This record gives sequence, structure tokens and C-alpha cells, in this order.
Amino acid sequence: MSAIGFKIEKRAARSAARAGVISTQHGDIRTPAFTPVGTKADVKGILPGQLAALGAEVVLANTYHLYLQPGESIVREAGGLAQFMGWTNPPSPAGSGEAKPTITDSGGFQVFSLGAAFGRKLSKFDSSTSGKVRLSQPMGESDFPRSVLSVYDEDVASQHGQLAVIDDEGVTFTSHLDGSLHRFTPERSVEIQHALGADIFFAFDECTSPTAPYEYQKEAMERTHRWAERSLKAHRQNIDANKRQALFGIVQGGRHEDLRRESARAIAEMGFDGIGIGGSFSKEDMRGALGAAVGELPEALPRHFLGIGEPGDILEGIANGMDMFDCVAPTRIGRHGSIYTPRGIVHLKGEKYRNDFTKLSELGLKSDFNTDSRSLTSAEFSLAYVSHLVRSGEMLGSIICSMHNLAFILDLVAGARKAILDDRFDEYRADFVRSYYHG
Repeated sequence: MSAIGFKIEKRAARSAARAGVISTQHGDIRTPAFTPVGTKADVKGILPGQLAALGAEVVLANTYHLYLQPGESIVREAGGLAQFMGWTNPPSPAGSGEAKPTITDSGGFQVFSLGAAFGRKLSKFDSSTSGKVRLSQPMGESDFPRSVLSVYDEDVASQHGQLAVIDDEGVTFTSHLDGSLHRFTPERSVEIQHALGADIFFAFDECTSPTAPYEYQKEAMERTHRWAERSLKAHRQNIDANKRQALFGIVQGGRHEDLRRESARAIAEMGFDGIGIGGSFSKEDMRGALGAAVGELPEALPRHFLGIGEPGDILEGIANGMDMFDCVAPTRIGRHGSIYTPRGIVHLKGEKYRNDFTKLSELGLKSDFNTDSRSLTSAEFSLAYVSHLVRSGEMLGSIICSMHNLAFILDLVAGARKAILDDRFDEYRADFVRSYYHG
């Protein structure tokens, strides 16, 4: 029996969108749901109580980073991830409240960023494609000599993982913190995530670059399938963990619809508690690759679209039947002084915002959700004031922008859920896309 339950409440009439509820031992997650990312057991700049007031029902943390610092044994001694970070009801930094739902990823994305992205900034989307936000040029696997392990270099010590070698058994990598050598296998990833204690966690996988050739995408997909079987076996052998934690398998295959279809079919047959769609795409290929994968997945299992946070991509995922999403984008762009608005992203460092006294509260989505959180996020702060803060490098500016962005995305997804329940999701999506991308 699975450690979680999933009930579909309503399906959209003209798309695969659906509204449901994922039940965990620590509370329900209403879907579609956006999962704020607390990489190191914190959503940057946001207190747990504030995060809950914004409408978040679950958070996701990173296995790789928590393994390196502070170590999974410390998190376990604290009572698990939720207690350690104070993600409790009532919120309590001391961890004395009742734990709320949490998710951990597998560390597999670090295989992607540590190996393929050595010395580069790598994203889920190929920058050669069109889109509102331009992303850095990814690096193909063929550009990185996988037979050679890079040594520690102080120049890259502060960057997110770059030093790794992938083989069929797992990944060997050097810490970006101090250059020490480490090894992840599917079994070790599961062991760490058992200690972290999240309600939902993911099987170890290899996430490839969007520009990797077809042959390598297929090789990585097949390796991911073998790692998925090993992850599942390691989890099922721990009877206690099986009662408390649900394990999701991850579909890979890059931009190629045939590989996505094959991977989805293979992962779906293994007996996971849910399914994640991982990997990377070009913008143009996302719809086809996603549609090919979803068509092979069981209706009864919850589905998580990993690392997706662009508003239009979230709505695209919902239209294709995805239930959960996570991304660091809301807080990442917020830290640099950029905010979501109904008419697209606004960069508050721009000259024209120096004396723009429009209130941030006027730039949120016009919805009935989380109205109590407005006093926490934007309230009566003006664009001119927040522009001043971010130009001055003041911490408060980044915090205000991050909270505004999280409220915006959480409201967007809550609105999509309500629209599904009200049989008007297509109209909701079309109206948002028209305003956000063409307004």
C-alpha cells in the first residue's frame, strides 16, 4: 500500500487538466500545486510561517545539498526535514509543531549540472529557442570528457555543482564546498532520502542536457531505468520507510517523443507511488515530449513536472495532465530585483522605476486567493521603494520581490485549480497567456 493517497476531483472537458488531492501523513496537497524550493531546507529569505500564509502546502528540498551540509544524520536527529526547518503547524523554528508535507529530489539533477555543465551555466531549456526569458547556452555531454574527474578549483567553489563523472553504477563527484570526493548510487540516494524523511521523494536519475545527441539521450534514459529499479528495490526493502514515504520514478528522454514514450511506459510498469517528468527540453519540443510521456502514464498516479516554474510552462503542464511543479525561479529572479506581473516580468532596477509609485499590491493576479498574504508580501510598498532597495543591495528588497513572486505563482496555480473545478480552465489559461506574453 502506498504511503500517500491521490483522488482526482475533476477533469477538464477540453484538455487533460485535472484537479485533485494528494493525501500524506502530514497533510493534504491540493492539486495542481506549486512546490516552492527550499534547496538547503529553507526557501531563501522566507520564514516558514510566511510561506504558509502565501498559500504553499508543500516544500521541496535538495538531497545533494543537504547531504553535503549539514548531513542527513543531523536532519534525521531533528525529526526529519519538516521539523528541522520549522515547516510545521503551527510554524516553529524549534520544530515543536506538527510537520507539514515535504518532498526531496534525488540528487540526480546534480548528475546533470555536475557533469554536463562543467564550467557553464546550464538550464532545463535550450537557449536557441524562443521565449520571454533568454537562458544561457547549455553544454552537450560530448563536450565534457566523462572519463576524467575534474579536481577542485577555488574559482568554481561557490557555484552549484560542476565536478562529476557518471558511470552505470552511479556518479562520483567532488564537493563544490571543499573539493572532497563523494559517491552517489541509487541505493545511497534512497538511504539519504529515508533519513531526510520527506513524505515524497524521487528515484535517482540522470538528467541530460537539452542539446545532448539522441544516442546519448537514449543511453542516459536506459541508465535511468536501471537506477529506477534499484531505487525502488532499496525503498521497498525498508518496511518502515514504505509506510511513511512515497517514491516517485522519473521519466527521461529529453526532447525526443519516442524516448519519452518509451521511458514513461517503462517507469509506469515498475510500481512507483507517483511519476515525475524530468530532464530538459527546448521550448518548442516541450509540448510534444510532455504529451508523449503523459499518454503512457496511469491516470491513478500523481504526476510531478520537475524544475518547471515559468508561468506559461506551468499552465502548459497543467493542460497536459501534470499535478505538481517546483522551481527556484520565483525567489531567484526576486533576489535580482525582478517580479512577475500580469503583463510579464518587470525588472525593478530599470531607470523608469526610480519614481514609479505604483503599489506592488496592484501588480498581483486579480484573484480571491490568499488575500491575507498581501500584507506580508507587497502591501503598500511602491515600485520606487523596492527599486531603491534592490539598487542599494538591501536584503529587504530581495525578500519583498521573492515573496511577491511566490504569491504570484501560488495564486496562478490556485486559480488554475479553481478554473478546472469551475469548467473554465481553457479560458483561464488563454486570458493569462494573452496578458502575460502579449499584453
